[in-house]
Parts: sequence; structure tokens; C-alpha cells
Amino acid sequence: MPGPHLPFLKFPPVVPEVLSLKNIHKQFGNLHANHDISLSLKRGEVLALLGENGAGKTTLMNILFGHYVADSGEIEVSGKILPKGSPKASIDAGLGMVHQHFTLADNLSVLDNIILGTQPLWNFRLQRREASDRILDLGSRFGLDVDPNARIAELSVGERQRVEILKALYRKARILILDEPTAVLTPQESRTLFKTLRQLLEEGLSIIFISHKLAEVLEVSDRIAVLRDGKLVMEVEVSKASENMLAEAMVGRSFKMPIRKEVPAGESLLDFDKVSVLGPHRLPVLEQVSFSVHAREVVGLAGISGNGQRVLADLISGLQSPTSGQVSLYGQPLKRFHPREMLRQGVGRIPEDRHGFGVVGDLNLAENVISEVYKNPDYSKMGFLNLKNRQKFADKVVQEFDVRGVKNHAPVRLLSGGNMQKLILGRVLLQNPKLILAHQPARGLDIGAASFVYERLLEAKMQGCGILLISEDLEELLRLSDRVLVIHRGKIKEAGKAGSLSTTNLGLLMAGRQVDAS
Repeated sequence: MPGPHLPFLKFPPVVPEVLSLKNIHKQFGNLHANHDISLSLKRGEVLALLGENGAGKTTLMNILFGHYVADSGEIEVSGKILPKGSPKASIDAGLGMVHQHFTLADNLSVLDNIILGTQPLWNFRLQRREASDRILDLGSRFGLDVDPNARIAELSVGERQRVEILKALYRKARILILDEPTAVLTPQESRTLFKTLRQLLEEGLSIIFISHKLAEVLEVSDRIAVLRDGKLVMEVEVSKASENMLAEAMVGRSFKMPIRKEVPAGESLLDFDKVSVLGPHRLPVLEQVSFSVHAREVVGLAGISGNGQRVLADLISGLQSPTSGQVSLYGQPLKRFHPREMLRQGVGRIPEDRHGFGVVGDLNLAENVISEVYKNPDYSKMGFLNLKNRQKFADKVVQEFDVRGVKNHAPVRLLSGGNMQKLILGRVLLQNPKLILAHQPARGLDIGAASFVYERLLEAKMQGCGILLISEDLEELLRLSDRVLVIHRGKIKEAGKAGSLSTTNLGLLMAGRQVDAS
């Protein structure tokens, strides 16, 4: 016979674990990429995963998605053991990932991108109407409205991210992994994303949130896990965490972000006077652009990706010539646009894509550090390389810029992103440039590596260098810049001094909207 009902007894709600990683270990040679890591994720929870570059986050996610096989340990999804080394098994189990760099085909429609790979090749009669209706329904439910028939190339960055999330939801993902989801978004787009995440959580989805932006981690997470050197070093409820606590856990020491000092600007180093560049179909990519960069000054350029920043960077690097207008360097009009000429004139280049344009991945560090100056008499004479001086310069870069993980004759593609960026920074700054083009200098870097990059750039400014900083990270721009410009659809306008600007106003200007000066 059942006992009496006791209404005054209240038991805590049972929140089932939807994901459990147990004692995951992965070793590459002598490197312990993941060392006995155990983590769990509950239904309707946001777990933030933090760590420096090379801390083991990517390896752990690759194991979760079946791209790598763990040496030991196991993964359970909704109480069932996940088969090892099978991406299909991970997707079928309800795992979905939105990468920092979108994996979409620009020439295809939203619909085609989402349904690609969901139906057998021999099923020639694709259920396009049903798929389109389902995409519209998902978009309506989660605030991810997008036209299924629109071409990806015609969408904004924020809209493309919606497509990536819809692609995961269409495959019935119940666990979403978001890798640096706000890296290319304006503040307004980030707020829209966070609103979407709240709706996803209310529907019972669970989220792993990977980001280097500690403020937004504290805003959206329930729980935070920190990896360092392949080990889980901290797991904390968000209510008990702070930015300083998380930063120190990530790098293993206390540190402060460098502070910009205001000093009088010097002579003009770079001048653009009504410069235009025509792209495909004779349409302007840059239109009547005018601005200047002075010695002892950091000029920040804010803008949503794809608004002309890359063409502007190519101009300053000597990879592109203007269609009209005048570019002057140190007061003299430039007549020849060529990378070697720009390097000869003391223009240092920190490229946007360190893997594609910053280094040659299959060459070693010593070969990479002289790649832009190999014809210098210090490093070659009569066609023969001076190996002693080359190695001496490489050793100086390693020592002064704290490049770790370097082995003689090993290809630099084996370096972490942070160490690869330090290599590029050392190669540039040790040549004592007069002008530096810093294009996304800390993109994808952890807070420790980013702090190092910022410190060295600000030191170069204080030594008389002029810097054009192109970035989509508004906090980075306001931290480093003296003045800020905004680029929108190939046009540039002055936003003002960094100290008088907010990320909200910058975000509005980036989207092409006017801001009340008051």
C-alpha cells in the first residue's frame, strides 16, 4: 500500500546529462594534448570551454566529432557510448558544430547548403519543398529567419552564421558546439545571436561555447571549464567566476593587458587621397577613400568583413594598384605597387591569414623569418644563403618573441596559432619598420598571446612607428587605437578618437547607420 502523500517535501529537479566525456587521453609523440579530461554537459546548459592556443580544446572537439580517436577514455551521449572515430555517428547522436570560419558554398543557395549531404546520391528527386518548409519553420521558431532561396554570397556575415546554425538544427542536433561564434559579428549581431541561444536552450538544446572573449563567456554561460597544457585546471559556476580569475587560470599566472599611452602624433607616413579600386564588373571595391596615418599613432579601421578591408590591405602591401587617386608614402607619391618595393621602403606586414599568407607551412622557422628579406646582403650573397646569419636571426626571433614549440628543421605548420603569430611579429618588428599594417593581428589568439601581440605593437608605436590596425574585434580596436576609422561598402569615414567611442556606436557605423553625435 503506498505511503501518505507529503506535499511539504520538495526534491531538486533531475537534470539529465546529455554528454559525458570520461578520462579522455590523447597523445601525439611526447605531447599530451588531452590528459585524463572528464567533462559533462546537462540538458539546457551552456558550458564555456576556455584555454590558450594549444591547450587542447581543438583536440578534444576533434575526438568528440570522431576526427581523432582517443588513446583512452570514452564518450557518452544521452547515456549511450559514442562509437570512436566516426563523424557520422557523432552527427547521428545529435552533435552539431558551428565553426569560426563558416563552411558554406558561396555559389549555392541557403537551401542547397543546408540539405547537402542529407540525402543519398541516388535519390535524384530531392524533397526540396518539404526541406524549404522545414527550414522556414526552424527559422521562425528560433529567430533565425533567412530566405532558403537566397545565395550565400548575397548574405551578410550574421545571416551566414544563421545558416550554419540552421544546418545543424536541420540535422536534428541536440548539442551545439559554437567555436568563436562572435569573432566576425558586430555588437548588435552578437546580441541577436545570444537571443537565439536563449531560445535554443528553452527548447532543450545544450551548448558548448568556445570563445576568447571573457566578458561574453560570463554573459551567456552557466558553467565554465578551463584547459591548460592539455589538462582540466578549473571548472566553475559562472556566478563564482570573474574575468581575472579565468584569465589567470588560462595562462597559469597573473598579468595585465597593456594600456595605450597617448602621445603627440608625428609626421604623416601614409596618405590616401580619393583612392578608388574597381573590382569585378567594374564595380567599386574602394570608393574615394581618404585618410592618413602618422608616426607614433595607431589608426584603427573597423568594419564588417567583406567591406573592402582586404583590398585596402593589398594596396598597402603592394599586391594591388589603385584605379584612381593617389597613395603617398612618407610624403612622396607612390608610383610602383609591388611587395618588394613596400618592404624596401620600411612597410611591415602582419597579414590577416597567417597560415595562407603569413608563413610557408612546410618551411622551418629559420627559412620563414628571412622569407621577406632573403635578398638582404646579411642573408645572401651572389645567390648563396648565409646560413649562420639566418640562424642567428631566427634565434633572436625565438628568444625575444617567446616562440615556443620550435624544433630545428621542423615545418612551422606544426606551431600553434599563437606561436605562429609571434614568429610573424618578430620577423616584422626586428626589421625596424616605419609603418606597420596589422591586419587582424590577434584573431583566434588566447588572451595571453593577444596581450603579448598588443604589448609589442604599442612598444613599436612609442618608438616612432605608425600603425594601421584593421580588425573586426571592437574591444581590440578601442584598446589599441588613437583614432578609429570605419569602412562600409568601400567607403571610409572618421569615427573619432578611441576614448570617445563605444562598441555600440562603432557597431552601428559598421552597419552603415548614422550615429547621433550627442
